[in-house]
Amino acid sequence: MTQARPLSREALKAALAWMVELGADEILAEAPQDRYAEALRAPPRLKTGAPPPAAQPPARPMARPAPAPAPAAPVQPDPQAVAAASLAAAARAAPDLDALKALLEDFQHPLRANARRSVFEDGLRGARLMVVGEAPGADEDRLGKPFVGRSGQLLDKMLAAIGLDRSKSDPKEAFYLGNILPFRPPGNRTPSLAEVEVFRPALERQIALAKPEILLLAGGTPTKALLRTETGIMRLRGTWSLVRVEGREIPALPLFHPAFLLRAPAMKALAWRDLLSLRRRLDGG
Repeated sequence: MTQARPLSREALKAALAWMVELGADEILAEAPQDRYAEALRAPPRLKTGAPPPAAQPPARPMARPAPAPAPAAPVQPDPQAVAAASLAAAARAAPDLDALKALLEDFQHPLRANARRSVFEDGLRGARLMVVGEAPGADEDRLGKPFVGRSGQLLDKMLAAIGLDRSKSDPKEAFYLGNILPFRPPGNRTPSLAEVEVFRPALERQIALAKPEILLLAGGTPTKALLRTETGIMRLRGTWSLVRVEGREIPALPLFHPAFLLRAPAMKALAWRDLLSLRRRLDGG
């Protein structure tokens, strides 16, 4: 048997370069391994036996029952809404004007805190004409009667010009007065819609008990409240409408409030036209 000759230095260097070219650039063991021979060997047999027990999932903590929801707190009714409903029911049941006046005098409302007294009526009960104003001013609050300040004095002059006087005892020559609110708002401000709605049933009952043939609505607040409209007084003044109160339809004429006429004297000409229209209606025209 011929003994293999050792490789020369040049041959080893060429073999090493070839190995590096193939990507074998690192020595992992002292002796070479024949991977082809290893692939031909039979794979080791697995040991038979019972399969290992399946891993048990970790125990889950028991879920705590959700706490029962707390009972909802009862909704408390609005005290002002309750008071308004009570006033409306009591006003509709008032048998006469004196009972209605006493009811309003005893009614507790936030406006009352700044008012000296309630302002309910003036003039002649049973007169053909009823004038409805907005709310008491300082003079009305002091005296307890509607339309007694500067605007009231102007109103008296305006109605006197067509032959009407609140002090007369003849229903054809006198007139009756009321307000949309019985209490003076702070600073003589315009009544809010909520305040108007509180007292509107009482005013409607006052109209029903007074039984006027005609209503004169002085200013935007009573006009909007009784006609159930959002249209302003500038467009409605001088235009006849109907106010429905407890089954009756009463002719109503919106008129500029006298306080407005004191600030805008040029509007008195329009107010005079409206007064002439009122006079014709009273005369049956």
